[in-house]
Amino acid sequence: MTTSLLSLNNVGKAYRQLTALKGINLTLQQGEVLGLFGHNGAGKTTMMKLILGVISPSQGEVKVMGMAPDSKAAWHTREKIGYLPENVSFYDQLTGLEVLTYFAKLKGFSKKHAIELLEQVGITHAMKRAVKTYSKGMRQRLGLAQAFIGKPKLLLLDEPTVGLDPIATAEFYQTVDQLKTQGSSVILCSHVLPGVERHIDRAMILSSGNMLAMGSLSELRSAANLPLKIVPHGIGNFVLNNAQLAQYLSDDKQTLYVPEREKIPVLKQLLALDSLKDITLETASLDQVYQYYLQDNASQPNTGAHS
Repeated sequence: MTTSLLSLNNVGKAYRQLTALKGINLTLQQGEVLGLFGHNGAGKTTMMKLILGVISPSQGEVKVMGMAPDSKAAWHTREKIGYLPENVSFYDQLTGLEVLTYFAKLKGFSKKHAIELLEQVGITHAMKRAVKTYSKGMRQRLGLAQAFIGKPKLLLLDEPTVGLDPIATAEFYQTVDQLKTQGSSVILCSHVLPGVERHIDRAMILSSGNMLAMGSLSELRSAANLPLKIVPHGIGNFVLNNAQLAQYLSDDKQTLYVPEREKIPVLKQLLALDSLKDITLETASLDQVYQYYLQDNASQPNTGAHS
């Protein structure tokens, strides 16, 4: 049976005239990865700070591992939480190893553990150099190593792939997948949507402090009724001469944009053709899903949280 590691019940946060978050509900299970998406000012970082207990909610209840994270009683759960802020900053005069050993010891772990993490993120070659000599990508890797201390049960990552090259980004996602299999839960905030979708179980889309949508990508695609892109090869004018399929044809007369609910009947028709040589299928990407919900929200009046 899965265990709920984190819950937000009707959580809101207001700063004087500004409502940063409004009526957020969320339950995160052990071993689940949640993608948290939204433009700057959507409320993503506020939500992370509430989960960390750095700030307290104006309304509602936050529970992490069964406790309110801003309570004194929650101190022992903090060593089980890893956090990577959007802008990482370290003591520039210290070496990478000194920085990580310091953070590891704060959480009750050894220098040996710090060295293992530096190896995991690929910066052992620079561990005895001062952090001020590190590139942005190397600082980000050091930040990831700091977030991974102690194989945390809950990992909060705010724009974790900023400054990472494609190889380092792929390695980072491998680590996230590994932590997930070990039972860690992850909340991943990102503006860089391509590449994220294969590594998350659910997505939450925020705008102006409101939750616009939450669910698995297939659930969000289905709710948005975003079409499936189908390109059949080798069937000549069959689609053009078939009234039922022709309605889905795009201007190029080769590509079909088929509603999710019609996917199986259309595929059955195409696959039954002897002349079919190949077929290309493309579901709506995370980016397209995200844009759909933002546009849908923009078209509805009075949805902003800044009231």
